[in-house]
Amino acid sequence: MNIYETRRLLDEYLLFHYGSPQEVLPWAEGPQSALGFAVRTVTELADFSRQPKSALDLGCAVGRSSFELAKHVTSVIGIDFSQSFVDAAAQLILGDLPYQRVDEASATTALVASVPADCPRKGVSFEQGDAMHLRADLGGFDLVHAANLLCRLTEPQRLIERLPELVKPGGQLLLTTPCTWLADFTPPENWPVGSTRDWLKETLSEHFELVLEKDLPFLIREHARKYQWSVALGSRWIRRS
Repeated sequence: MNIYETRRLLDEYLLFHYGSPQEVLPWAEGPQSALGFAVRTVTELADFSRQPKSALDLGCAVGRSSFELAKHVTSVIGIDFSQSFVDAAAQLILGDLPYQRVDEASATTALVASVPADCPRKGVSFEQGDAMHLRADLGGFDLVHAANLLCRLTEPQRLIERLPELVKPGGQLLLTTPCTWLADFTPPENWPVGSTRDWLKETLSEHFELVLEKDLPFLIREHARKYQWSVALGSRWIRRS
């Protein structure tokens, strides 16, 4: 079974995207700067002085980045391969969504995911899709956001080759990746040769100009005493005219 269709991982991602700092990390000694990753991939990478009107959120998971983008653009399409993630994100357009946080063994805490009041829901839509085989009529966007997606694709080069069509000339491409290449997701023959940073510069430079790089830590809670702390490589690219 696809792990991204399990209830446990859905609940884990709802906490990751919508949990309050105290709900996620009650430990004062913990890495507080790693919280709110789904918001920071937008607020710390995008340049909204360029006044984008449309956005595509690839690998949107349960949708928090899509709603954050909606503060600044007229329309947002969020696409994820997981049907359960897309269903949850679509439900959040309509209202709150209860879920369970794992605390220890079978002990859980009932929580509720909510879209913040300052995030518009109008103009946001979600659909299931494969980032390597996106529908042909998707069109172009002023901003494309893809957080921690590339190293979960079996053939990441397929998405790389589609990106120039998805980002309008002068538009922005926001990427983050923890550079965690695993054979469970990506066959080793499809891994970058050398560093992910160098691979992105080599494969994107024909159509995109790199204007920002930034390290973005993030924290995923598995249970009350176990967390995944990682540092994603974040970047903003501008589509060449």
